[in-house]
Amino acid sequence: MLGIVGFGRIGQAVARRAAGFSMRVLYSGPREVAFPGVRRVGLEELLAESDFVSLHCPLTDATRDLLSRERIGRMKPGAILVNTSRGPVVDEVALAEALESGHLRAAGLDVFREEPNVPDRLRRLPCVVMTPHVGSGTVETRNAMARMVWDEVERAVAGLPPIHAVP
Repeated sequence: MLGIVGFGRIGQAVARRAAGFSMRVLYSGPREVAFPGVRRVGLEELLAESDFVSLHCPLTDATRDLLSRERIGRMKPGAILVNTSRGPVVDEVALAEALESGHLRAAGLDVFREEPNVPDRLRRLPCVVMTPHVGSGTVETRNAMARMVWDEVERAVAGLPPIHAVP
């Protein structure tokens, strides 16, 4: 069972890939999303039932330390955590303890609480895979990002409202 926390564009893309492996998918998020083959549940149920938990939520006051010591302790024994959202979403000390004790089997991390500093405890664990948070670091993606900025500048000059406004 795959549990996806944050079911926006990226969380839904992960669900589509999981469907290719016939995985059952749960998601937890602030709104109901019509998506075939997935079920929305509360965070506590998602953590207790999921063999894999994949984080895709933004960092807000509500998501800071979302995976606290208590919630990590409620995760299914032997589960694997993947965090590609933001580092402060996870209590890294509690995560290291859960991995060291064997409560969690492994973690895949490409974000950290105090980047670029990675806690030594996590770095030393053979069950942790770490990568830099540079998923957008392709020529194609950077060109598309530059084009989006240029399009927004053109809209502003023409007196039109931005498409990608930052609240």
